[in-house]
Amino acid sequence: MTVFVYVNTRKQVGDVDHIKVFATVDAAETWFEENDPEGVAFECDVMGPASLIDAAPRCHPSGGSGDHDGRSLIGTARQSNG
Repeated sequence: MTVFVYVNTRKQVGDVDHIKVFATVDAAETWFEENDPEGVAFECDVMGPASLIDAAPRCHPSGGSGDHDGRSLIGTARQSNG
């Protein structure tokens, strides 16, 4: 099970808008179109059984080179095509 995580570096840690977690690519894309067209989200594995809602994700961020351990980097294609 994976989720897509967005970190708003303009917000302080603990701010309700500092981190967004999306269940699907479509949910992330829709949110980005409406809120942060330049933003990106990283695909992260959810640790533990899928039934645990509050499991902590292990993230695999990309350095922008496209080498990200086979994980998705939401926003890269949108930015390069826009």
